[in-house]
Amino acid sequence: MDGIRSIRAKSGTNLGGASAHNRRIMIDALRVNGALSRADLARATGLTPQAVSNIIEELARDGLVRSQASVRKGRGQPATPYQLVPEGAFAIGLQIDRHVTRTVIVNLVGDVLVQMEAKLPPGGPAQGVVVILDLIRKARNALTAQAPEAEKRLVGLGVAMPGPFGINTLYDDPWMMTAWQNFPLMDRIAEGTGLEAALQNDAAAAATAERLLGAAHGLDHAICIYFGYGLGAGLILNGELYGGAHANAGEIGMILALVPGDGPDVEPLEHYASMAALCKLLDFDPSEPELFAMITDAILRGGPKLEQWMDSVAERLRRTVQILESIFDPQTIILCGGAPRVLIDRLVEKVEPLLPSIAERSRRYPEARLQAGLADPWSAALGAAAEPIARTFDPRFSAILKTV
Repeated sequence: MDGIRSIRAKSGTNLGGASAHNRRIMIDALRVNGALSRADLARATGLTPQAVSNIIEELARDGLVRSQASVRKGRGQPATPYQLVPEGAFAIGLQIDRHVTRTVIVNLVGDVLVQMEAKLPPGGPAQGVVVILDLIRKARNALTAQAPEAEKRLVGLGVAMPGPFGINTLYDDPWMMTAWQNFPLMDRIAEGTGLEAALQNDAAAAATAERLLGAAHGLDHAICIYFGYGLGAGLILNGELYGGAHANAGEIGMILALVPGDGPDVEPLEHYASMAALCKLLDFDPSEPELFAMITDAILRGGPKLEQWMDSVAERLRRTVQILESIFDPQTIILCGGAPRVLIDRLVEKVEPLLPSIAERSRRYPEARLQAGLADPWSAALGAAAEPIARTFDPRFSAILKTV
């Protein structure tokens, strides 16, 4: 065979990779648990006290951790707790949806410092990217006004938008943002901001938000069903977000799921269970700025048509939960999304009782099989902002490997 033979192999690491991983382990421990002493960190991570001391000193020099006042616990020398420095790093999150774009800026511990949104013009991505870049510019100016040195500590920009990405359209679906996905969006954003930008689907971003601030905090195995304009799932497996080969893992909205009573022409799951389906039922404009308030009011007023729709959605979600439990064996499944709180809570109530599955055991995790998570139109943008922080500081296995 002519040319160089392609060799398949896993990427290796070296001492530098292991050292970087240990730094990430230390930051993660402080993020999850709060302030800890060097002795606490050594016990929790399994690293030697000397290794912990060296890493803490290195992180302190980099402005990522700082000491608190010493605390005496019984006999012996007082312990000095260490905590993350919120101003040690900043990241920008951007959500692009069909009618609106939102951006947030967070610090190292996830505090939201800037939050802005803008309506997208009807002209598609060529005009929309101009609005997006202007929104990011305004957000960065607002950050600089709060923290003049923040620009030097920006670690990147995360972008969340509906998937699936890079597929051939299987059906005539006006919801899919095909024009945006075929546009050189990430190149334009990176060029226009000068920041490293990474794209993920909105369900994955919502799962990141749940890990940072919500019901998935501290969990290594969780599935987040994202109920937004469409329907998707963010997969947290072995403590890391799983995206699949083409960043399309968790696109459960495209499942052709049957329930009793469905006719022969079955549509994708998100055509039945999503904010778009609810807006169609109620004849609401999805771009309406007061959409959450309108839907909340409609649910509180009730009515047979709306109750019937929620019962139908609950039956489809009940089967979806059973399938996800059977495939992934998570600690919990979280229903969250860009939907009003009252809707998320009502759907969680209506999905009960859940179908029998492998998750139904006498000695299971303390978490419920299904629980409500964040219900906030900003959750995907927040998760997008958390992604650059996670990419830079979380103890991911991929971070150990050398780039080949």
